Amino acid sequence: MATAHAHDDLIRVYWQPGCTSCLRTKEFLARHGVPFESRNVLADDGAFDELKRFGLRQVPIVTRGDGWANGQVLADVARLVGVRGLSFNILPVKELARRLQFILESADRFFRQLPDANLHDLLPNRPRSYTDLTYHIFNNADAFLEEKAGIPLTFESYNRFPAPDANTRADILAYSADVQRRLSAWFEGPGQSIDWSARADVYYGVQSQQQFLERTTWHSGQHARQLSWVLEGLGIAPNQPMPSETFAGLPMPEKVWDDEKA
Repeated sequence: MATAHAHDDLIRVYWQPGCTSCLRTKEFLARHGVPFESRNVLADDGAFDELKRFGLRQVPIVTRGDGWANGQVLADVARLVGVRGLSFNILPVKELARRLQFILESADRFFRQLPDANLHDLLPNRPRSYTDLTYHIFNNADAFLEEKAGIPLTFESYNRFPAPDANTRADILAYSADVQRRLSAWFEGPGQSIDWSARADVYYGVQSQQQFLERTTWHSGQHARQLSWVLEGLGIAPNQPMPSETFAGLPMPEKVWDDEKA
C-alpha cells in the first residue's frame, strides 16, 4: 500500500486526536480548499506503516507522492501542497513571553479545579489522562528551556509522561511551580541577551528561536484551552478563564478538540 502511494499525487495528513499541530494542519488545508485523505494513526494500524518509507513515525505529517512536510511548519506544508502567496506574522518576543507565562499560570489554576476522582480520566479517543495533559503543558516549556541548555528538541521531548510514582496532584503542581520559576528566571536572565533570529535546535524543520518561542506559546495555549474545556465538560466553571486576547495573533487552531469522526 505504501509503495502505491509513492506514485500518486494524493495529499494525505497523518494525525492523532488531541495533537495541536495536527488539528491546525487539517484546518489550514481545509481553509485553503486543499482536499486531503485523513489518516488517524490511532484509529488505523496501517497508517504509521505508510510513513516507514520516509523513515518517519511521528505526527502531524503531510505527504504527497514522494514528498512530505512536517505539519508543525505551515510554510513547509504550503510549499508541498501548492498554496502560494502566504505571509506569516509573528508577535514580538516580549509579548510571546508574557503570554506563555500567563498561559502556564492559567493551566496551573485550572488543574487545581479538577476533582480528585477525575484526575486520571482519559481524553476522548486519546490515551492521555487529564493529569498527563497538564504535565504536557508544562513539559512544553521545560523542553524549551532544555534547548536553551544545549539539549536538542526531539519528537520524544514532547512525548514524556509523569513517572508512575510521581503522578499525583501534588507532583504535577510541584512540576508546574518548578517550570514556571525556571522559565521566569531564564527570561529575566539569559533570555535578555539571546539572538532570537538564530536557528533553534528543533527536530521539525528550520526555525528561529523566536519561531520556537511562538510554537511553545501557542502549543501550551491550545492544551490549556483543552484543560479549560475538560472542566466545562465536568460542569465546572473555569476559574478566571483565559480571555480571547490571550490567543490573538497566535497561529492557533480554531477548534479546541478534533471532532473528526472515524
